[in-house]
Amino acid sequence: MTGKLIAALGSALSATLLAGAAWAQELGQPHPGQIGLQTSVTPIMDSIVAFHDGILLWTAVLITLLVLALLVIVMVRFNAKSNPKPSATTHNTLIEVIWTVAPILVLVVIAIPSFGVLTDQMTVPDGERKYLGSNIFSFGEVDVPAASVTIKATGASWYWSYEYVDQGLTFDSNILSEEARLAEANPQPRLLGVNNMMVVPVNTTVRLQVTSADVIHAFAMPSFGIKTDAVPGRLNETWFNARETGVFYGQCSELCGKDHAFMPIGIRVVTQEQYDAWIAAFEASSDVREANATLVAQAS
Repeated sequence: MTGKLIAALGSALSATLLAGAAWAQELGQPHPGQIGLQTSVTPIMDSIVAFHDGILLWTAVLITLLVLALLVIVMVRFNAKSNPKPSATTHNTLIEVIWTVAPILVLVVIAIPSFGVLTDQMTVPDGERKYLGSNIFSFGEVDVPAASVTIKATGASWYWSYEYVDQGLTFDSNILSEEARLAEANPQPRLLGVNNMMVVPVNTTVRLQVTSADVIHAFAMPSFGIKTDAVPGRLNETWFNARETGVFYGQCSELCGKDHAFMPIGIRVVTQEQYDAWIAAFEASSDVREANATLVAQAS
């Protein structure tokens, strides 16, 4: 009985490890039991990962260890048994200066790369300005071409509308019902699947304009490292340049009403040839479904 139990546990562990390996190979969506950020496919997300896994994480670990050490010292050296007669000291100028200055220095160290990443995210490339990339202290080592595609994303209750500004093409993107999702040949992730995805070419800088038709929403795409509020009456702007083809998922990340959880974002990154064919079909028919059919045909 024990042998069967051990074998069963071994099989379950192997299956879990294999599943974990499969998840690691799949980009653009979260997975059960996932630890850490989604795999980066853009220069901005490279910076965020480097910042989070480097300076931010190690700073948090060191502060935690310092506080733990101080607590242990206090419990061991300053308990009632060790100090029957408590100290009457009320002030220590040196300690007060240290605990005021040290956090300021820590915040400055964190702020420098943080502001750099934020500035990069909100500054659309012009083909000349360089970006931080994966080395957040390089102060500009990543060349990014100027934006050649402009898309306006408008949040509404509760779906997204996309406008390809240069071509004057628009369509809506809604969450798939569970029935429609399961009817697909390759079902999209639950609560993330959409009927019409934003389509963009790989290795191309996309200028993304974000606004709202009603309440405040937020356009967030974890693998791209972008998150921008969609505010009524205001046009916010960010950008991305995806280096991998595939399908990537995000969500509205601002509490916007009763169906906030059902407002996913789907972006399909394709080759330049596929994108050109998609745009041509869309312009010819003015129907995004016919344009999407070209992608299906090319994939089959």
